[in-house]
Amino acid sequence: MPQHKAIVQAVKNELKRRGKTYQDLALGLALSESTVKRMFALNAFSLERLDQICGFLEMEITELVHSIEQDKKRIERLSVEQEKELVSDTKLLLVAISLLNKLSYSEILEAYDISEFESIQLMAKLDRMQIIELLPGNRVRLKISRSFSWRPNGPIQKFYEKSVKAEYFDCPFNAAGELQLFVHGMLSRKSNLELIDKIRNLAEEFNSFHDDDSGLPLADRIGNSMVIAIRPWEFKPFENLHRPGQEKSF
Repeated sequence: MPQHKAIVQAVKNELKRRGKTYQDLALGLALSESTVKRMFALNAFSLERLDQICGFLEMEITELVHSIEQDKKRIERLSVEQEKELVSDTKLLLVAISLLNKLSYSEILEAYDISEFESIQLMAKLDRMQIIELLPGNRVRLKISRSFSWRPNGPIQKFYEKSVKAEYFDCPFNAAGELQLFVHGMLSRKSNLELIDKIRNLAEEFNSFHDDDSGLPLADRIGNSMVIAIRPWEFKPFENLHRPGQEKSF
């Protein structure tokens, strides 16, 4: 993650850890809430503004940088064995995903038919797997980094391809909160790469909304999944009709 985005994310984390909102920060800095939201949306603070924000948080910029360094030490990817263990146990995978989605112990019990004893056992297992740190009072600290991702072609991705993808796309995508777009056109390599960069930024924005909303009551949050894809591709029957020598590679 670029350094300026890492700084913005560290500020968000500190606000959340201290129970502060954008509105609180706006009042503290004598700014409008819309101005503060725009600063975060643009992922850009001047050094002077960052100093003011740290003053509001009652911390030094060096402390903020230290928190970024600590995040770099977190897990970015699980081992094949860890992913296999997750997909082999539906309840273990459910609890892991729930914790990654910032649900608390009590919210998991509220939402799913899992007993207290069983949920504690599952969280203890995730602790032994080094995915979380189980704290007193059944609180949890995630040990994964913000840039965490599943292994390419690993057990989780194969589980998605086999068991999840078909169910996800078996839908007309015309109900409230649903959208599917399919566009096709001929792009240069430069435009393709620029779009890939925009897609990555959109995924980061999704994660930012997820982080921002994690403090809301469970009743106000709904599981959302977003699939975005782009690839140099042509429908196979069309591709088969290319004249010899007209085939293209990216």
